[in-house]
Amino acid sequence: MDRRESRPVAVGPVIVGGNSPVAVQSMTNTDTADHVSTLAQIGRLAEAGCEIVRVAVPSASALKGFARACEDSPLPVVADVHFDHRLAIEAIRLGAAKIRINPGNIGSMSHVDEIIDAAGAAGVPIRIGVNAGSLAEEYQDKDWSLPDKLVASAVSFAEHFQSRGFEDIVLSAKASSVVSTVDAYRALAHKVPYPLHIGVTEAGTSTAGTVKSAVGLGILLAEGIGDTLRVSLTADPVDEVLVAWEILAALDIRRRTAELVSCPTCGRCGVDLIPIAEEIERRLRSQPSTLKVAVMGCVVNGPGEARDADIGVAAGRGMGLIFAHGEPLRKVPEDRIVDELMLEISRLESGRT
Repeated sequence: MDRRESRPVAVGPVIVGGNSPVAVQSMTNTDTADHVSTLAQIGRLAEAGCEIVRVAVPSASALKGFARACEDSPLPVVADVHFDHRLAIEAIRLGAAKIRINPGNIGSMSHVDEIIDAAGAAGVPIRIGVNAGSLAEEYQDKDWSLPDKLVASAVSFAEHFQSRGFEDIVLSAKASSVVSTVDAYRALAHKVPYPLHIGVTEAGTSTAGTVKSAVGLGILLAEGIGDTLRVSLTADPVDEVLVAWEILAALDIRRRTAELVSCPTCGRCGVDLIPIAEEIERRLRSQPSTLKVAVMGCVVNGPGEARDADIGVAAGRGMGLIFAHGEPLRKVPEDRIVDELMLEISRLESGRT
């Protein structure tokens, strides 16, 4: 698929936009003042494949912990600041790799200008984040659709930044509605040259939020729109990262771990397939791989339908037939399926290197 062109922006060592891969982001939900917990969560996010992490700076009491996060994080740290421009300026001084603000809720454009000047002097990019609660004042009461308001606000803010000679900008225009989000980003993609951070904001809990994010982000990414993304879930932030990678992998944009193909269970299944598939998925997540792994519940959905898989297992009654590229290797008892399949995966990976 063709990718929308955008000017590159450096977020620490991660390049967003240009020809760089779509970057995966998440946000900590710890108390930033507690740098130990915050750094521990950042570590888990990094292990899951997160590439940029956002950290809330809600008050001056969080600044010391934020500074420690910047010093020790394995990922570039973005300061998320609302209402108080002084916190953004201080976060820049303390080592933020990027600042995320909603100019519509900072208080005044003169305060926004102070952030712009500080970021420009430090070489720190800014994400202009616009949503329904932070529209530019001149568009708030207009009888327009939400996507039109989001786009107009984002463009007007970007033009203001540009007028001050600042163009290390990332833009976002999120809504909780999938349709409004898609419409806003489609329009925004044609109006500005800046990289776009995409996401469906306040998407919901794990199931609903995953579905809404997959639909909204999937549409945009398939159309070449989006340079960095966050899946917003009311859940463990690690889950956001895992879902983000699944969305990217489903569109063949990026893949971090093996592709798992598993069948829906039915009355023909001769083993307890669900925990087997879940355990294989869990183990696969711990190792980078480009393999396609099939976990099939019976001979109907076995090597025949999964012939293009690199390796897999087809279940029989109380056993599993391990196969590679559609050809049988050996039968193993049910309680050995996971270990034996992972052993063959390791052997296959070793043969590739």
